[in-house]
Amino acid sequence: MIRSIRRMTFLSVAILLALGTSASAKKKKPSGGGAKPAPAGAPAPAAGGEDMTFDESEASGGAAPAGPPSPVLARALKLYDKGDYYSSSIEFFKVLSDESGDSPGNKQRAEFFMGKALYNMKFYSASLSYFDRIVQQGQNHAYYGGTLKWLASLSRELPEQAGILEKIGKYQRADLEQSALSSVRDELYFLLGRHYYNKGEFDAAIELFGSVPEDSTFYSKAKFFEGITYVRKYDGGPAIEAFKKVLERSAQKKKDVEQKEFVELANLSMARVFYSTKQFNLALKYFDKIPQDSPDWLHSLFESSWAYFMLKSYSRTLGNIHTLNAPYFEQEFFPESLILRAVVYYRHCRYDRAEEATTEFQQTYVPLRKELLAITKKYEDNAEFYGYVKKIRNGSAGLPDRVTLLAQSALNDRQLLKSFSYVDELKRELRQVDRADPAWKSTAVAAEIQTDLELQKSLAEGAAGELARDRIKRLATEIGELTQDAIKIDIETLNAKANEITAELRKEQVPAGPKDSEQIVVDDEHQYWPFNGEYWKDELGMYRYKVSSACEQAGKKK
Repeated sequence: MIRSIRRMTFLSVAILLALGTSASAKKKKPSGGGAKPAPAGAPAPAAGGEDMTFDESEASGGAAPAGPPSPVLARALKLYDKGDYYSSSIEFFKVLSDESGDSPGNKQRAEFFMGKALYNMKFYSASLSYFDRIVQQGQNHAYYGGTLKWLASLSRELPEQAGILEKIGKYQRADLEQSALSSVRDELYFLLGRHYYNKGEFDAAIELFGSVPEDSTFYSKAKFFEGITYVRKYDGGPAIEAFKKVLERSAQKKKDVEQKEFVELANLSMARVFYSTKQFNLALKYFDKIPQDSPDWLHSLFESSWAYFMLKSYSRTLGNIHTLNAPYFEQEFFPESLILRAVVYYRHCRYDRAEEATTEFQQTYVPLRKELLAITKKYEDNAEFYGYVKKIRNGSAGLPDRVTLLAQSALNDRQLLKSFSYVDELKRELRQVDRADPAWKSTAVAAEIQTDLELQKSLAEGAAGELARDRIKRLATEIGELTQDAIKIDIETLNAKANEITAELRKEQVPAGPKDSEQIVVDDEHQYWPFNGEYWKDELGMYRYKVSSACEQAGKKK
């Protein structure tokens, strides 16, 4: 029974992948942010101040000669070169609508420049739609190779849910070696590696991650995902080596703020790998490296509780659980901690205390699970469910406080948050269309962009709603599994009280005696201070809970 309780496995490290990589990308701008579009006829600066002007080397061949441009295309290119992207987009659209009589090669040129113009106008999703048309044509499009650089730029502006990785995945490894891509090649190695990882082609992913040089700003990200990929291959040694490279890079670049997140993830990943290979002391060494201000600190604290449990350091196990129940963390939920607490007491033959823990679990989480399942059935349509989820996130869904907080904890999944941010980006671009100069807003190109954005928003809301429903269902399922564990503990506790415990479980119990409980040793840097019911922030994570065994007394009740 006890061994049926859920433990972390080797693949639990790969949970980090589900968190996504946009964790490594720059922070998303608020949905209402961004400069107001320049009116038609006025120059607009390149996004982020980046000079993304290209010459004809962007054309990689594969199409018929373009020939001289029509007056419309020539005018569009001139407007583009002047930085008047709004006006140029109108002219490029005329070319693409067969109003200029341009050759197929020149229409490909207009298509490529339309994507670039929309990027500079900060219509990132609309820009991606045009570049996607080029990607789908492959080598038949003259600007197929040149599009790669713009996909790299868009990957910094759009969440992964926009489909950037799938588009980059249309290219071959050799396509990244173009001389024109030298400034973004390392980034493309990383992005194409991510694509292969998602497809389960781990060896190709590892080769690409390993191609990112040490002096690249993408080195730590690539090494981290290289480690994660080895984890998926059940190859712990190379995984540890890859994570160590992230930590070594941090030591070399102590002032590199961009490294902080990946250093924490690398430490957490190493802890999980060592735990999975039963090297519990090494696991604890890396769990302890997660700082208290990290969003992963509480999770590392709980996971380290299992490592302490496996080392039979029960005072640390219960001490960590005591921290998790501090009032500072009322919005966090660790239902499994009650199961772990019950197991500790069971091993010490403190059966009443074990029953108290399982009772608390069932009284708290069984009703909450029913509420979660009711939430998932609220709306069948995923887009409607997305609207309901938004209310849950801002606390206006009319749910009880505890239900709201628990549902919000499920909705804080990083992959799901990126889905929400993609919807926000599409809404921002739609607002940009609405606020644009009337002279541009009334054109055919503006109408096409608006229609495309509205369609993409509808699809993105549906996808976000579906993923949100899945995350809440997953939490409800986990609670259901833990409920079964609680029931099993109750059954074994009743058996133990009746002295019907199996020989196997008897071996797991802590025998009573003079040394039946751990000695809590305080070093010179710490002070022993009895807990008086009041939590202090500087004490969090430092609690010890001494528990003595009653197994001998229980054995006398035959």
